[in-house]
Amino acid sequence: MNQPVSRRSVLRGAGLVAAGAAATAVAPQTARAATAAVVNGPASATRATDFLGSLGVCTHIGQGIDAAEGVAGALTYLGVNNIRDDANLTAVQNWITLHKLSGARVNLIAQSDSVTATIQIAEQLAAAGALMSVEGPNEPNNQPVTYNGQTSDHATDFLPVAYYARDLYRRVRTDRALQGIPVFASSEAGGSEPNNVGLQFLTIPHNAGTLMPDGTAYADFANTHTYPDRAPGWVDNLAWNVADPTLNGAWDGLHVEFGHTWYGGFDGYPDNQLAKLPRVMTETGWATEGSGSITDDQQGRLILCLYLANFTRQWKNTFIYMLRDDPAQGYWGLVDTDYNPKPSGNYVRNLTTILADDRKPTRAMTARLTYSIPDKPQTVHDVLMQKSNGELYLIVWNEQADSASDISVTFDGPPHRVSVYNPMTGSTPEQTLPSARSLDLTLTNYDCRVLKIS
Repeated sequence: MNQPVSRRSVLRGAGLVAAGAAATAVAPQTARAATAAVVNGPASATRATDFLGSLGVCTHIGQGIDAAEGVAGALTYLGVNNIRDDANLTAVQNWITLHKLSGARVNLIAQSDSVTATIQIAEQLAAAGALMSVEGPNEPNNQPVTYNGQTSDHATDFLPVAYYARDLYRRVRTDRALQGIPVFASSEAGGSEPNNVGLQFLTIPHNAGTLMPDGTAYADFANTHTYPDRAPGWVDNLAWNVADPTLNGAWDGLHVEFGHTWYGGFDGYPDNQLAKLPRVMTETGWATEGSGSITDDQQGRLILCLYLANFTRQWKNTFIYMLRDDPAQGYWGLVDTDYNPKPSGNYVRNLTTILADDRKPTRAMTARLTYSIPDKPQTVHDVLMQKSNGELYLIVWNEQADSASDISVTFDGPPHRVSVYNPMTGSTPEQTLPSARSLDLTLTNYDCRVLKIS
């Protein structure tokens, strides 16, 4: 079912949707080549716990579709602790039960007709320790916002959306019960504005020329729904390009939502500011059944790359759409309709198991490792992580669509003990080299290896 305004082509159900491409959408530019630079000096490690904390999935408890117990079991298996769901007062106890069973917290999507009701739900979740964040109304280009007696229109007026977002932000920031809770921008709102109300900004800057006053604050984090299935098929560097904050691609990236809006053509942040903009991606993924679908194995490999690319390119959180397959909303899940893991669910579990770190860091993470990947292909990417016990994990992945790359990872200094993990096959090492100065790897299409280095 197509909607009049969106850059996506498949309806994903009430509350969390995608829709048909607009004729006015910005034309995609040629995908920017990924960096092929070699690490010439010591690379600084990021926290493994920060990566694990960035992982999220979209659920439908708020819609009455998903069950708290089933979601809890699936999340515990996956090693994922963040969900995104629609605000619904009747679902609060289910979310609290989910939190008690799994530790999961909710990114709460605001009701599109009541700031007050959204705040009340958020307060109850926060009191139970089950609230992660609050998000503005979902995709107002597809779901009108009614606020203070006015209803937004995708073709003419987003002022009701702007008033709602402004007041929601004020209420969260001034509510003692919600101190420290971040606010995510309303998804698709900046890019789809029919009139320039400034939703392409987190806070409207001086002399922006918008209908809302300079200084109006909407959110702490920019928010996109960025689907790689909008690219021209199964191609190289899907995840890496989706994560590029300045690339004007076909997939609703940061550029067309907060840089130069795809519908109205309104200016937002320049590229140098986009690159530093606090941001989250609250929907991304690819279906395994239906038009344009990919195989279960491809989906699993791509999702690992999406999580890794987004984290490496400074997205605070990434929510895969969605946790569970649903015949009414599509087969996008990490688990099937009975909450059994698909290959994507197994691959995610393997990666989170390898990187699991239950200890809180007792000191600053300052570890560095000098390594290089000579003649690194443009599809090969890497990130260095550290656990709280000091262990280093170098993750290398290849976003080649249909072939393989042979690479070498070379370490400076004394030899290292290196254990090699393949998240597509399990969570135990495939091989261990007791004294390595270099390591040869063959990475196939959308392939990933984790190197534990000691």
